[in-house]
Formats: sequence, structure tokens, C-alpha cells
Amino acid sequence: MKGVVFNLLEQAVTDAHGDDTWIDLLEEADVGGAYTSLGSYPDSEMIALVGAAANKLDLQAADVLRWFGRAAMPLLAERYHPFFVGHVSARSFVLSVNDIIHPEVRKLYSGAGCPHFHFSQDADQRLVIGYQSPRQMCHLAHGFVEGAADHYRESVAIEHLSCMLEGDALCRLAVRWLP
Repeated sequence: MKGVVFNLLEQAVTDAHGDDTWIDLLEEADVGGAYTSLGSYPDSEMIALVGAAANKLDLQAADVLRWFGRAAMPLLAERYHPFFVGHVSARSFVLSVNDIIHPEVRKLYSGAGCPHFHFSQDADQRLVIGYQSPRQMCHLAHGFVEGAADHYRESVAIEHLSCMLEGDALCRLAVRWLP
């Protein structure tokens, strides 16, 4: 996993809970914590940090990942403003991930292993997002969608239709935009 993701997690944690909490998480997760944005680090370190946060906050790992995704979106908008230019809605922004955002991420961060998303619309007019990644962090994607909705001052309801964590071949999230 690219260091920029660890940097986002560090900033989200310190902004919400303070520097001492980040240090506590590093110690509990037994990871080094010196993450450079261009570096690559084992996925196991992110999993350990999420697990440490779940223990410290008495949450499930899925809840921590959703919180992190949502909290990271304003940081991404600040650091990578060009990715947001031209989008007037969260839906437009989310639909640009495969074609605009992830190719640029791969240019900026050599070796980035970005997840792949499939998009469709169901009979209820929900955006159905298929998520595939060996990391199986669909809850992080869920949080990113919520964060994008926040950024564009929208509200969404997200339902997990299938999940690799439950043995399914891929994760599918149904996103309904609320009035």
C-alpha cells in the first residue's frame, strides 16, 4: 500500500484524536510509522493499524475503515484539488475513479495497486459499485463515497449487497442519493 494512504490515516487520526493517539496506534500495531508518501508498505501494516484503532475505540474494523474513508476525503480534496475540478456531484466524482483518478494515482505513485470498480444502475435507480481488490477494504470505499457526498453537500445511503469478507467473489455497494 502506498505511503500516501498511511499519511492520510495519520492526519485523520491526529486531527480527530490527537498526536498521542497516533503514537499509541503505532505502538499497539507494532509498526514503524515512518511513512513517506511515495513509499510502499505492506498491507499488513494498514490492517494492524486499523485493528489497533478498532481495539482502542471499541469499534469493528469495518467501522474504522468507513470513518477513515469519510475523514480522508476533505484531506484528499485539499491535497489533490485537480481531481475534484469539473465535478458538481459525488456521483460524477465517484464515476471518475477508474478513468481519471486511479490512472493519475498510478502516474504519481509508481506501483500503486488501486482497486478496480464496476458501475451500474439497478432498477431502484441506485448506483451499484462493484469493488475488486485483494485488500478487501470495501468498507474504506464505502467511507470514501460518504466523504465524497459530504464534500458535494449531498446525503447518501449505502447498502452492502455482497462482500468478499463474507466469501463473495466481489463486493457490491448500492448507493442511493437522498433528498
